[in-house]
Amino acid sequence: MTNKVTLITGASSGIGEEFARRLARDGHDLVLVARSEKALHELCDELMLKEKITAHYVVLDLSKPKAAEALFEETERHGMQVEWLINNAGFGSVGDFAELEAARELEMIDLNVRSLVALTHKYLVPMRERGHGTIINVSSAASFQPIPFMATYAATKAFVSSFSEAIAEENRPYGIRVLALCPGSTSTNFFAASNIERPVQVKGQQTVDQVVDTALKALTKGKAKVVSGLANKVGATLGTHVPHKISTRAMAKALRSRVKKEE
Repeated sequence: MTNKVTLITGASSGIGEEFARRLARDGHDLVLVARSEKALHELCDELMLKEKITAHYVVLDLSKPKAAEALFEETERHGMQVEWLINNAGFGSVGDFAELEAARELEMIDLNVRSLVALTHKYLVPMRERGHGTIINVSSAASFQPIPFMATYAATKAFVSSFSEAIAEENRPYGIRVLALCPGSTSTNFFAASNIERPVQVKGQQTVDQVVDTALKALTKGKAKVVSGLANKVGATLGTHVPHKISTRAMAKALRSRVKKEE
């Protein structure tokens, strides 16, 4: 028997957790993936009891080699048909690139980019065969311009947005929705999970439910990319239209003293 499910990575907290809660309320059966078994177990138990849905969890570090393949094999082995895929897992770093740990930067690329591409491909193929499916790739408002002192992170998210928009158009004729979700600063444990101090104190942070609202509304409108929050939309517009020579110098000026102060 085939079980239709929504698979969410990075589901133990933040935006991923909120997607789980929201979609459970809408009757989605879930497969939640993250590294924290305790958080996943508690969330699954809570949602099954409260929303009367089925929720499974997989404890997995998706930055590791072959992790995406292992996850796909796990869902296949249990007869799970992934109708919605939400690639939310990711982390960032802040600092002078030359002084950051190279292995950690490469691990970020493996999680933010390689794993996302691998999972998208694995689950997209059967979606195409069925003629329907939904994929949400969580990018960032940081994807709209190069950001000094967050060089690798911003670059990974630029990839996510570009990749998502491209395959959204490729798969439109097949009845598959693909969305790049670009939140800005959000009230999550992103900075703590990334082992970084908050480099800029941001006013007017969005809540996770606001971000998820933005994503679900964008899906109904057939959008391929959406920026969550008015301030972030303004920043994205500036990042797109202001020459990078100007924007990178402005960002560097804003971040350099803060980064050096933390060292």
